[in-house]
Amino acid sequence: MISGLRTVCYPVRDLAVAKRWYAAAFEVEPYFEEPFYVGFTVGGFELGLIPDGTPGPQGATAYWGVADVAAESQRLVALGAKVVEAAHEVGGGIIVATLADPDGNHIGLIFNPFFNREVVQ
Repeated sequence: MISGLRTVCYPVRDLAVAKRWYAAAFEVEPYFEEPFYVGFTVGGFELGLIPDGTPGPQGATAYWGVADVAAESQRLVALGAKVVEAAHEVGGGIIVATLADPDGNHIGLIFNPFFNREVVQ
């Protein structure tokens, strides 16, 4: 039985550079660091960086919950992200955006007023 999202992994070209970018972007330091994997805990979920594979938008896009999609998009752009899909409403007050990290991986941002806003710490 699937119990929910646990981990999203992004392949990166340079693990040290990506670690610094994600630490700044998600405002959290990694809890696990090895030459083969860097892991962050973000809102009760795991964001993993792996130094293999092909970075870019080929895979699925994980959407990370935020209170203000437009403001968070601007903050990530200031850190070097590029807008793929600007913040827009998709219905019912749900707002999404997609950005690309410096390696080209897509990071989704979402505000969903129907989703339980309590964050697991």
